Amino acid sequence: MPASAAATPAFGQADLLNCEREQIHLAGSVQPHGALLLIRETDNVIIQVSDNAAAFLGLDSDPIGKSLDQIRGDLAERLRPHFADPLHEIIRGVRCIVGRGRREFDCLIHRPLGGGLIIELERAGPAVELSHHLERALQAIMAASTLRALCDEAASIFKNLTGYDRVMIYRFDDEGHGEVFSEAREATLESFLGNRYPATDIPQIARRLYERNRVRVLRDVEYTPAALTPPLSPITGDHLDMSLCFLRSISPIHLQYLKNMGVRGTLVVSLLVNGKLWGLVSCHHYVPRFMHFEERAVCELLAEAVATRIAALESFIQAQAEFSVRRLEQQMVRVIAKEGDWRNALFDRSTALLEPLGATGAALIFENEVRTVGEVPSTAALRDIAAWLDRQPRSGLISTTGFAKDAPQFAALTPIASGLLAAPVSTMAGEYLIWLRPERIRTVTWGGNPFEPHLVGDDPSTLSPRRSFAQWHQVVEATAEPWGPADLATARMIGESVTDVVIQFRSVRALIAEDQVDQVRRQVQQSGNPVVIADPDGIILQINSAFDALLPPHAKRPSSVSDLLTLFATPEEALQEAVKNRRGWRGEVELEGRFDTPMPFLVRADPVFAPQARLLGFTLMFTDLTERKAAESARRRFQEGVIQQPRPVIGRLDSKSDLVFRNLLSTVLENAQLAALEIADSVDPAQMPNMLEAIRQSVTRTAEMLGYLIWHSSND
Repeated sequence: MPASAAATPAFGQADLLNCEREQIHLAGSVQPHGALLLIRETDNVIIQVSDNAAAFLGLDSDPIGKSLDQIRGDLAERLRPHFADPLHEIIRGVRCIVGRGRREFDCLIHRPLGGGLIIELERAGPAVELSHHLERALQAIMAASTLRALCDEAASIFKNLTGYDRVMIYRFDDEGHGEVFSEAREATLESFLGNRYPATDIPQIARRLYERNRVRVLRDVEYTPAALTPPLSPITGDHLDMSLCFLRSISPIHLQYLKNMGVRGTLVVSLLVNGKLWGLVSCHHYVPRFMHFEERAVCELLAEAVATRIAALESFIQAQAEFSVRRLEQQMVRVIAKEGDWRNALFDRSTALLEPLGATGAALIFENEVRTVGEVPSTAALRDIAAWLDRQPRSGLISTTGFAKDAPQFAALTPIASGLLAAPVSTMAGEYLIWLRPERIRTVTWGGNPFEPHLVGDDPSTLSPRRSFAQWHQVVEATAEPWGPADLATARMIGESVTDVVIQFRSVRALIAEDQVDQVRRQVQQSGNPVVIADPDGIILQINSAFDALLPPHAKRPSSVSDLLTLFATPEEALQEAVKNRRGWRGEVELEGRFDTPMPFLVRADPVFAPQARLLGFTLMFTDLTERKAAESARRRFQEGVIQQPRPVIGRLDSKSDLVFRNLLSTVLENAQLAALEIADSVDPAQMPNMLEAIRQSVTRTAEMLGYLIWHSSND
């Protein structure tokens, strides 16, 4: 690797070999449509400025060394009430008068890493009429019933709001590549809809900044930067962290990229779903264009609403998948009761196992037997696949959309098995549930050739971002339709359901198949689920290692169901009665385990009968409810947090503004609560607390921005 590729280049010093690591947040200059001041908070003295500050603000002399009170106008007076605000993540804005011309400016303040207070000033923009248009936009976002409809609506809303020539909803895939998922544009422009762009177009450091600084504006790609004076922050002795600066200069490489596209002005708004960068609202204009503070704040508020709706729609898809799985699980239970072999439930209908995942073939490899449905390879090939799966890291699901690329020895299976998704159904080697998808030869449309991003310019020694953005078509072979998040969640749930049935099935066989007792006991012992097997009198015959792991240190292993009850935080007499009366029992208990806090479990106690209703014993299975309880707690906290949404803390709203705030906040809360209801049915309880917390934080952020925006608008 060349030395330049290994370096961490300073802002403006990167080339196309190391631009991924360019320190774009340490720009050292600003776009000249505004001015920047850095003050020392101990005495409010200005210690660093953009070199256009005096001229832009209409000051008589260089402001460095002066306190805010010495700046002509009411800047100090307007800012002082906000110095105690938390300004590390959300920028605060006020309207002020500065300079000899007594011009109005929008003044934005925040605290950078390293200390001090950054003040950015731009020409004051017009007041934004919020009530009617914002309410209508929020209602349209909330009404969208599919992801496609939502993104199409969002593109239209942002196009009408901002007036940019082209607005794209840009979605990232799992590999970081971007796709123009929706688009609204002037009729004279060619469409970019469906175009894909490689992950390298947006470096990781830029993606991280998009997560912090939600709205970025570039007024004109042909701007001349205004450098910071002095170049280094007097507080840190290093480059000023400009991560949250709306005026921060743009990387020269990105500017060249936009110039090559013919773009003059841009607006980019982040879409964060569950705390992660899902995509961008990317707006292009072919002449210089600028968005003022209030307009940008509205864009950020709408982006939060769109992201909340995306979270709800994606959770709804997973909830639908869970419904399919639960129906299949019920079918297995019924078949076990009637026929004794749960495998018939998976294969009695040709589509029962295929439809939930959109697979064309499936196979169950269990106890050296292979059962299949749909289009699958030979039995010998499926056994070879199981052996290959055994050699992969044990991490739950194993999935690939290019099986022949991952395992070249299976290249001959490409036409019917380019996509593979496998879930282990036990801890034993070679036991898997496998889904397959066929090869899909398709054409991917890229916005320019992604494999030739660097074109030689007039100087043969100089590389620049690619200049051609004409559609470039790539034929992709030996791959299948990707497994989406819902597919993975569905496979995981089906695999877990089958695993539970396998454990129960083997637990039963431990009681009724004496010739296989040793083998089955070992399988139960190795199971990851806690299992207890008792005889008809409640005497415990077997406790597996997963249950042993729950016992407190030095605790005596229970020898009967009665002993078992002493481990419960609250004795469950109903369980003992069920054993006494030869009945099944289901209930939630808290087990005094290895930790100070009792652990919640769902206990299933099932009687096992031989022919002629002879009781052989009981199987007791314990399912950890910790994640489910945490999810329920998260739902309660979310509802309490939303219901107790605080009033705006910035100033006091007059009655008219307060009514506008209440009406708009009501719509925001309705959108969030709808998302929470759909997320509450999410397929993975472990993810639910974080997802609900992300929605709650989004609501809090939106409420604060909305309250402040209305206050700001009413005090213009």
